[in-house]
Amino acid sequence: MRTITGWYWRDGDEPGHRHFATVTGGRPLALESGEHLESVTVAYETWGELNESASNAVLVLHALTGDSHVAGEAGPGHVSAGWWDGVVGPGLAIDTDRYFVVCPNVLGGCQGTTGPSSIAPDGAPYGSRFPVITIRDQVAVEVALADRLGIKAWHAVVGGSMGGMRALEWVIGYPSRVERAVVLAVGAAGTADQIALCSLQVRAIRADPHFQGGDYYATKDRPHEGLSIARGIGQFSYRTWTEFEARFGREAQDEHEVLERGRYAIESYLRYQGDKLAARFDPNSYIVLSEAMNHHDVGRGRGGITTALKGVRRPVRIAGVTSDRLYPRELQEELARLIPTAGRMHSISSPAGHDGFLLEIDEVGAVIRSALGR
Repeated sequence: MRTITGWYWRDGDEPGHRHFATVTGGRPLALESGEHLESVTVAYETWGELNESASNAVLVLHALTGDSHVAGEAGPGHVSAGWWDGVVGPGLAIDTDRYFVVCPNVLGGCQGTTGPSSIAPDGAPYGSRFPVITIRDQVAVEVALADRLGIKAWHAVVGGSMGGMRALEWVIGYPSRVERAVVLAVGAAGTADQIALCSLQVRAIRADPHFQGGDYYATKDRPHEGLSIARGIGQFSYRTWTEFEARFGREAQDEHEVLERGRYAIESYLRYQGDKLAARFDPNSYIVLSEAMNHHDVGRGRGGITTALKGVRRPVRIAGVTSDRLYPRELQEELARLIPTAGRMHSISSPAGHDGFLLEIDEVGAVIRSALGR
């Protein structure tokens, strides 16, 4: 048997621009579930310079399948270019000539931060033994990283989708450590619709015969097909009917060619997107992070969503994508209505649906520049 590599980062792989910090200080990390992790290592990247007062630090938080490589070219250690390359950099919305930018890989991920593929204290990968985690657990790790970096308060915390969930938890749970936040394309809690879609994706991965209950790291196979299907379901929800019809509708393809190949263009597209992700991402991490998003609820244990949001005192900029069917604008409108410091909700005009917060660089950049007072 051989160990499959290349779809998660492990010790000995090319680090690229990653830095690593063990943030638990020799003490187990207590999780919301009541379980714990003996030790947590965070992989993170930085841009710019921290000033003498440590007052110019900006925390950028990635979405479900992102990682710490928010900006920069593909190369050794990084299979693709930065996922927000037009937003973070010299002279850009998050200006690395002015700000010290930090982007960590999230707890439960597979690109250097402790997750299911990491080695447990007994010397074997966690696999099925990795505990249930929540968005709040992820933020607790980010707080510990800030401590390690000597950052008492972030000048700003910026995130979209799952990153937006964490940005909300920062301003609610750690208000003294955030000066301002930008929250994109997300809501205050997981909806039944979002949970349903995530749950179907999780079931697809677990149904793959190569899943092995989550303990597949030492086998010759992994649940590639299950993850590919899961990503196809996700990709469908990330984009829009309008885009799909324009690119893949009956008027956009030759029906005779379809009959010859036996597959519609939209099927090929979803297969491509699924296989592309499955080549670079750990299926267990996809499950752990999807379920963390399902648990997202800023009102849990705080008297409900309204009470939690009305207590926010730091400036928060809320923006949503006009065509987003996964996190529709009503969810951002609720945030803007309930957070006293939010003001009006900002709209990002895009035909691309939820992915608009990643693709509409100019509009997203304008929202962030404004929030940062530039």
